[in-house]
Amino acid sequence: MKLMLKVLAVGCFCFISEYSLAQSVGIGIKGGPNFAKLSGSQSLSQNYNNRTGYHFGAYVLFKLGKIGIQPELLYSKQGSNFSVNTSNFEANFDYINIPILFKLYTIGGVNLQIGPQLGFASGGQLKQTINNVTTSQGYSQVIKNNDLSLAMGLGWDLPFGLSIDARYNLGLSNNNNISGTSGEIKNQVIMASVGYRLFKLGK
Repeated sequence: MKLMLKVLAVGCFCFISEYSLAQSVGIGIKGGPNFAKLSGSQSLSQNYNNRTGYHFGAYVLFKLGKIGIQPELLYSKQGSNFSVNTSNFEANFDYINIPILFKLYTIGGVNLQIGPQLGFASGGQLKQTINNVTTSQGYSQVIKNNDLSLAMGLGWDLPFGLSIDARYNLGLSNNNNISGTSGEIKNQVIMASVGYRLFKLGK
């Protein structure tokens, strides 16, 4: 939790600094599919499969020359399908994610992206099926409320305010909240997004 607060404080400082220096400020919306997976230690499971979800939300881009800072607020459907011994599981979790991306522009609007992402679990459940009998647990019994990831990606700002990007979110924090287990559970999410800038101030 202390690490997350430090990351958030650094993000707020960068946000304020970039706002005061930015040549342009853009506000927009974005969304697209998720290809999510839980990464777990072998003591929990040996067979994690991708689960398709989606994300949507808003962003603010502060741009100064070839450099940009882009905080976002996203609703994201994540999770995984996996098996433990003879049990099959379907993990479907909802997150509110706040990535703070540092963007380096190259040519033609193409940009490299990297930055921290804070996530807050907001809903979902874990379904367990054994011998065709299904039971479920609420998300808070399975995963911790807070998640920290490293976001890395590639984007392209197109004319008329359109943008596309692909991103990989690598989970850094252990989210395992399952009683009686000690293994690690981390989020891994590939995101493909299409965005549209609604407003722009400056050059």
